[in-house]
Amino acid sequence: MERIALYLQDTYDLRTSIEYVQYAERLGFEAVWQAECRLARDAIVPMAAYAAVTEQIHIGSAVINNWSRNIGLLAATFVTLDDLAPGRILCGIGAWCDPLAKHLGIERKKPLTAMRETVLVLRQLLNMERVTFEGEFIRVKDLRLDVEHGCCEPRHVPVLIGATGDHMLELAGEIADGVVLNHCVSPEYNDHALEWLEKGARKGGRTLEEIDRPQVIICSVDPDHDTAVVATRRVLCQYLVQQPRIAKTHGVCEDAVQQIRSILGEHPTDEQIEAASQHVPDDLIDCITASGTPEELRARVEVYRQHGCTCPILYPAGGDVKLLINTFALAPLPASKVQGR
Repeated sequence: MERIALYLQDTYDLRTSIEYVQYAERLGFEAVWQAECRLARDAIVPMAAYAAVTEQIHIGSAVINNWSRNIGLLAATFVTLDDLAPGRILCGIGAWCDPLAKHLGIERKKPLTAMRETVLVLRQLLNMERVTFEGEFIRVKDLRLDVEHGCCEPRHVPVLIGATGDHMLELAGEIADGVVLNHCVSPEYNDHALEWLEKGARKGGRTLEEIDRPQVIICSVDPDHDTAVVATRRVLCQYLVQQPRIAKTHGVCEDAVQQIRSILGEHPTDEQIEAASQHVPDDLIDCITASGTPEELRARVEVYRQHGCTCPILYPAGGDVKLLINTFALAPLPASKVQGR
C-alpha cells in the first residue's frame, strides 16, 4: 500500500488541527508530523493531543531541535508520548536554524558532533539502559529514565534526522532509523541526497533500503489550478526570505528576493504577504512544490516518490485541507466528500 502522511505547523488553531488528524486517520493516512521550526507552536503538546484522540495513525515531530531540551528531558518526553500512543510515536530531530538559535543565546557549533551524540544517547535511554557518556555536548553519568510504568521495557520510538546538507544526510544514513527530507527542494535534489544517505548507510553496515525517507512537500490543491497556486505563492515568499538557500539553490534572482524582503518587513501583514507573493517566480512554484488540481497534485507527488521519497508528508500551503486529504485518501471515501467539503 502507498504511504502518505500529513504535516501541520501553526496555521490552524489546535482544535482544527486535531480534526484534520482524525480525518486523515479515517482516510488511511499513515502519520501526522507536527512542526516546531519557529518560536511559535511547540511540537509536543499537539503530538500529545493527536495521540489522545486517535487509535492507529503514527505521530511524529518534524522536527524538534537537539539544542533546547537536555537529553534527559528529551528522552522522558518521548517515553511519555509512547505511554499515550504505544508504538505510534516518531522522533524527528534536526539541527535547528539561525538567527533564532542566536536570539536565544545558543551557539550551534559542530552540529554533526552534537547530533551524533544526541541520537546515540537518546536511543540508549529509550532502550531503558543506564548510560554514562562523556562527549563534547552531552555528559551524563549513570543516567537512566526513572519510569514506573513499563520501567524495564525498551520503547520502540524510531529516531529520524531532519537533514538537508550532505554530511547531515550521511550521518542520518549511518546512525538514524531514517531521514526527514526537507521541503522546498526539487525531486531531483533527492538523487543527490540519496547518494549521501547511501554513503552513510554503508558506514553503518546497512543498505539504503533500510533507511526510511519520508519527505515534507508543500502542497496546494484546488479544482482551479490558478487558485491553488495563490496559496503556494504566499508560503514561498516568506521562505525565500527566511531560508536563503532556497533562492541560491534554485537560481532565484537576488533582486526579486530583495524586493520581497523590502515588502514583508519584520512582521508582515496579510496585505504585505499578498503583495510580496506576486514576485515569486512561476518556475520556482513548479520546481519545489506540488500545486494545482487534484490530478496535477497526485502526479507531482508521484515524481517525488520516483526520486526516492518513501512517504510523502503533505504540507498544506492553505486552502481546503480536507480536499488535500481526500486527494490522497487510501480508505474508501464517501461520495459526499469527494470535493472535500
